[in-house]
Formats: sequence, C-alpha cells, structure tokens
Amino acid sequence: MIRLDNITLTFPDGDARITAVDRVTLTGRPGTVTGITGPSGSGKSSLLAVAATLIRPDSGRVLIDDIDAAELSAGETTELRRRTIGIVFQQSNLIPSLTAHEQLAVMNELGDPHSHRNRAKANARANDLLDAVGLAAQRDKRPHQLSGGQRQRVNIARALMNDPKVLLVDEPTSALDQDRGASIIDLILQLADQLNTSTLLVTHDLVQLPRMHGSVHLVDGRLSLAESPTAQSPMPSGT
Repeated sequence: MIRLDNITLTFPDGDARITAVDRVTLTGRPGTVTGITGPSGSGKSSLLAVAATLIRPDSGRVLIDDIDAAELSAGETTELRRRTIGIVFQQSNLIPSLTAHEQLAVMNELGDPHSHRNRAKANARANDLLDAVGLAAQRDKRPHQLSGGQRQRVNIARALMNDPKVLLVDEPTSALDQDRGASIIDLILQLADQLNTSTLLVTHDLVQLPRMHGSVHLVDGRLSLAESPTAQSPMPSGT
C-alpha cells in the first residue's frame, strides 16, 4: 500500500516559492487503481513524482508499507524505489537497439551488484510479463517494429519487472486513440488485480475514469474532489 499523508511540495519562483502540491492526502490500496485527474498545471505529475520518491516533499509523509520514504537517505530511497516501485512514464522511452524482451531483462542489471546470479530468473520473468501483456509473439521485435499501443505495453511490463508493490502510471493513453487507450486501461486494471499492486494513475481520459476503483481531482495543487472512498480513506495516525 502507498499512503501520501498531508504532502506539500513547493518550487522556487524568483524570491518566492510556488506551491505545486498543497496538503494532499491520498491512499492507494493493494489490487486497486486510483485515477488522478485535474487541469494542466494542477500538480498531478508533481504528486506522482513525490509518490515515486523522485522528489522529496517540503512536508508530509510518503508511506510505502509503513516505511516513510521522506525520512530515508538518498541511497536508501533509491533502493526502496528499485525494490518496491514501478513507474510507467508518459513516453515509453524504450531503447531503440533492444528487443522487447531485452527492454525488460536489462532491468535486472540496474543497481544490483549480484545481477548475474538472477539472469535466468529475470529472463523467465520477462517472458511471463510479455505474455501477460499480450506480446509474447513480439518478444524479439525492436521499438520501431511495434505500434504505439504495443510500445506502451512493453513500457508497462518493464515497470513490473521488479514485482513492485506500488505502480505509478503517468498518462498512459495520451498518445493513443480511444480503442487502444481503453485496452491499456483494461491491461492496467487486470494487472493490478492479478499482481495485487497499489496503482496510482494520472490521466486526462475521463471516459475511462468510472472503470477505476476510485479517483481524485486536483486543482491548483489541492485535492478538490474524491470520487470514491477507495481513493482517499483515513488511516490512524502513525500507521
């Protein structure tokens, strides 16, 4: 589970500071997908970056299975991210020279001094994930040989290589037509259920929102609307 507890994030703006996220509390529970919506500049991507431990907030707690990432050192945060968080960026950012299978398998080599011991296991997991996202037959194709929807499926599978407890997804359907976008949302919902991940998903695609387990709406960095109790629910202090 991931819990963003009273998060505030500001950035310098000349002699002052601008508030990107303003006292936001949000819970993502295992096996659920929570949508995060709002106009451009409302703080959605900033909130997701805080959840991903890529940016440390000015105040508040980022709790991942009761570990407060905001209290960890830079090295500890990197290790927590590597072990427990999967990130699906808006652009797939696939490496042009690597096949779909290699895009996944290379994740085993990042940040683990003993990665060579796990290569057989990583290769098997890469095959399983490509099968799960419907790309087993495309495992040897490079990005230029794949459609936009297929590249996004590789992007999602790659984010799941470390078997994350938390999956953070930024605008996964922005470059896709409505049918392909719907299939990507189908896939994310299916994987969240199968893998029991706590998924936060930033989206402008309001058509798909009712299919998610809950949603929140940000305006000027503030949480203005909770669509479902699943999306924001209180937890006892200190848990």
